[in-house]
Amino acid sequence: MRVSFKRLLSISLLVIAMVMILTGCIPGDGRNSHQRPAGFFWGIWHGWMAPISLIIGIFDSKIRIYEVYNNGWPYDFGYYIAIISGFGSVSLFRNRKKK
Repeated sequence: MRVSFKRLLSISLLVIAMVMILTGCIPGDGRNSHQRPAGFFWGIWHGWMAPISLIIGIFDSKIRIYEVYNNGWPYDFGYYIAIISGFGSVSLFRNRKKK
C-alpha cells in the first residue's frame, strides 16, 4: 500500500502542530509561581506530558518533568494518577500469548 506524498506531508505537519500545542504547558514554562501554584489538574497534565518534558529537558535546562511551584499533595496525586494510568494502561493493549 503506497501512501501519497501529500498525505504523508499533511500527517507530518499535523503531528508537529499537535506536539507544539501540547508542549505549550509543560512544567517549568513560567506559567506557575509561588502566587499561582500548580494544582491537581496541572498535576495530571504534567504527568501525561512527562515523557515529552524529559526529552525537551535534555536541550533546555529550565524545563523539568515536575512543576516546582505546586500546591502539595493534590498536585502529587494528580501527577501520580497520570503516570500510572498513562504508562500502566499500555499493558492492557498488548496481546497476551495463549497457552
